[in-house]
Amino acid sequence: MLEDKYLIKINKFIQDMPPLSVSVSRILELSKNPKVDAKMLNDVISVDPVLTGRVLKLANSAYYSLPNRVTSLVRAIVMLGINTIKNLVISTGVIFAVNQKVNESGALDMKSFWRHSVGVGVLAKFLALKQNVDSKLVEEYFVAGLLHDIGKLPFDFVIAEGYKNIIEISQKNKIPLHQVESRYLGINHAELGERIVNLWKLPTNLRETIIFHHHIDEVQPQFKRLVSTVVIANEISNKIWGGSSGDYAVDNDISEMLKVTGLNENDLNEAVLNADAGVKKAEVFLNI
Repeated sequence: MLEDKYLIKINKFIQDMPPLSVSVSRILELSKNPKVDAKMLNDVISVDPVLTGRVLKLANSAYYSLPNRVTSLVRAIVMLGINTIKNLVISTGVIFAVNQKVNESGALDMKSFWRHSVGVGVLAKFLALKQNVDSKLVEEYFVAGLLHDIGKLPFDFVIAEGYKNIIEISQKNKIPLHQVESRYLGINHAELGERIVNLWKLPTNLRETIIFHHHIDEVQPQFKRLVSTVVIANEISNKIWGGSSGDYAVDNDISEMLKVTGLNENDLNEAVLNADAGVKKAEVFLNI
């Protein structure tokens, strides 16, 4: 079990994580309002030059593949839609804040970690489209996949050497990483993810994914499809890019999740074939 001094350091690390920008926090508040409109988003984003720049850069990236170059924020909101813009702002805001506190000599290779995270997001979005999820909501699947493992970062920063041992035990014995974390550290990355979720007051859909992607039976019914899709995407990503996020062991029996989502083996195989191209387009999220 982790000594108290390390638990204190981990808690301090989380508490000291840079806050989300004022603009991103205001977007999070607006996202709770079902009547939010393009003008409200524009009023918040437009006063933040950095955030405006991010939105326009992403809007003009290969990830969205818009037919014409977008030069105004209003046009980006109209072209991409309110929900996409909200999710774009949330995901880039969180990544920017998280990357302020990264340990380059940690247990995780951060380039591989983020590749895995982007991969899960891309696969989750692809599988959402296969389920005919409302086009206004598919970007939520990408963001949920992208951020599902952020709870690993405090371990990586605070107890890098110890976390390397945890990953090695998981790999050698083919035991899911979160189970080894709980056994040897007394806490796992989903539980640390919950603390980060609470710190930043992230939306419920992200909360459910980050906290329960290893305990699908505890997910609220209305988010079951979303989290099930992310879990399936996570398992596919681990098979394609094994160990890139510290996970080497198969964790979930996805048969029940396939029932929840209505996905089949052909859908999964197609997702695998499209994974690399999708990740290449989505990596722009990591370079803003």
